[in-house]
Formats: sequence, structure tokens, C-alpha cells
Amino acid sequence: MKKVGLYFGTFNPIHVGHLIIANYMADYTNLDEIWLIVSPQNPLKNKESLLADYHRLSLVRIGIENNNKLKASDIEFNLTKPSYTIHTLIHLKEKHPDYHFNLIMGADNLRSFHKWKNHQEIIKEHNIYVYPRILTEQELKNTTEISKPTFEHKNIIHCDAPMMKISSSFIRKAIKNKKDVQYLLTEPVNKYIDEMNFYK
Repeated sequence: MKKVGLYFGTFNPIHVGHLIIANYMADYTNLDEIWLIVSPQNPLKNKESLLADYHRLSLVRIGIENNNKLKASDIEFNLTKPSYTIHTLIHLKEKHPDYHFNLIMGADNLRSFHKWKNHQEIIKEHNIYVYPRILTEQELKNTTEISKPTFEHKNIIHCDAPMMKISSSFIRKAIKNKKDVQYLLTEPVNKYIDEMNFYK
């Protein structure tokens, strides 16, 4: 069975941190492909700051166009909103019965995994590949999960991926303040954002 890693995110916008993690998972784990699942609405995030779904999907496609191990997916666009991972997994298994789907998430998300809808069913049926993540100052202020122990299970695989302290919110704020973000985005993504006047 083809092993597919599912990397969920709003990708608002996709940046080099996302791409480094996705590429690491493709090259340094036993996963055959990484699908970047563009989320139309995360139940735990405010939707007001999101670009339109199709713009974020276009940015992901542009960002990964030269890597055949990475795929952009709009699978959640037509599912019931808000999007819950368990519903997406069920839908994917029905659509691709010959694939084995695995989750990719940052260590920060693992701390709140116990809040996810049907999290026990997810961890029973799917492996979770976890990459280390440094929380930004804003995330540290907003989170109440830091003191909680990390969720542990035999299906959780901790990966020694590069630690990224880059956030989409930082990039959006930088663009709004007319700062140079060329090294935080791939050149095609940066060009698209600039031409469309996004986040300004």
C-alpha cells in the first residue's frame, strides 16, 4: 500500500517552513507522498483573516510545483464545514482504499490532540508523524497547553525535522507593514502574493 502523509493547514500563506517540513517527511521517513491538505476552515482558528480557499490552494500548488513527492489537495473544500480530520480521513479511505493515510503535525498540535473529534479512533487507525516546533511569542501568550504532557501512543512517530520559527501570521503582518519577505517564501509564491496585493 502506498503510504501517504497528510499535512493539514490553512497555508495562509504557504511558506518555506511548511515546505521544509513537507520535504523532510518525503525524504527522511517511510512515507511515499506528502499531501498538503488545504483546510477551508479550522474549527480552532478564526476564519476572518483567511484568503479565499482557491487562492490558498493556488499558492500551495505554486509552492510545490517542482517536487513530485508533494501534492496539493482540496479534498476538504466539498466536505461538511467546519472541517474535522476524522471526517476527512473516512472520506479519503473510501476514495483511496489502496492507500494508507498518516497524519503529520507539529509537537504543539500534539499537545491539544486530546481535544480533536474522535481522536482515539484516529490514533488507533493512523500513524502520526510529529515534527518539533518552536512556538512564537504570540502563540505562547495564547496557549494553555504548554504545561500539559505530550500525548503518547505507539502510533506516534517523533521525527528529527529542522525546527522552524516561521509563522504565516508573521508573514502577513510583515507584508502589511511593507517588510521584505522574499526569503520566507518561494519566489513564485512571493510573486503571486505581490501581484495579487494579498495581505497589504
